[in-house]
Amino acid sequence: MATSNDRGPLMVGMLFLAAALVIAAFIAASAIRYVKSANDTITVTGSARRPIRSDFVVWRGHVSAQRQDLQEAYREVTRYSDRVRRFFAENQVPDSALTFRPLQTESIPEFTSEGRPTGRIAAYVLRQTFEIRSPRVDEITSLSNRAAGLIQEGIVLESYPPEYLYTRLAELRSEMLAEAAADAHRRAQSMAGSVGSEVGAVRSARMGVFQITARNSTDVSDYGIYDTMSLEKDITAVVSVTFAVK
Repeated sequence: MATSNDRGPLMVGMLFLAAALVIAAFIAASAIRYVKSANDTITVTGSARRPIRSDFVVWRGHVSAQRQDLQEAYREVTRYSDRVRRFFAENQVPDSALTFRPLQTESIPEFTSEGRPTGRIAAYVLRQTFEIRSPRVDEITSLSNRAAGLIQEGIVLESYPPEYLYTRLAELRSEMLAEAAADAHRRAQSMAGSVGSEVGAVRSARMGVFQITARNSTDVSDYGIYDTMSLEKDITAVVSVTFAVK
């Protein structure tokens, strides 16, 4: 049984222990408040969309001839190419917009009825590709549709769908990123305000890829989309912004 002399030092020790526990709790609470304050952030995604119309067109196609004799194939494909050149000249396509690629030659091997190669050439295929690059989008589009009339003349022509491009993307990039960042700020304010907080400074920002899609399309890709098949397009910019929350 502890005497009165023993209880004195014991009480002092318990007081020191209690004081140490209070101080430790205060320090822990302060650290928690500091960490909480340092990590109170909100990350939102903002976007901006604008309609655009393609201002540049690329149209490709080729003429071809297949004959057993290489010289006959050459004469025929040359005649086709000359007719296509005249067709473009008749429709005011400038030489600066038109390119004819070098002739491509392909030999077709001969096979027996059993499917074994004979080592001889059955025929030659000569192909000449043309390309038009022009800002005259509507005129070249119309021309690509009317080129089918050459087939009625006996020209072996294969025409590819025009590709539609937009050349002023760099001019829009900064404007649209600013609009997307403003959209992100509005969203952050709405979310923070709903719980009684305020949006503070920007902690970090990351630019997403641009999506250039057909008008009113919902297609998206992590790597970005550049639609070249549609004349009328939408361009969408996306940014991800992290804000401090007060």
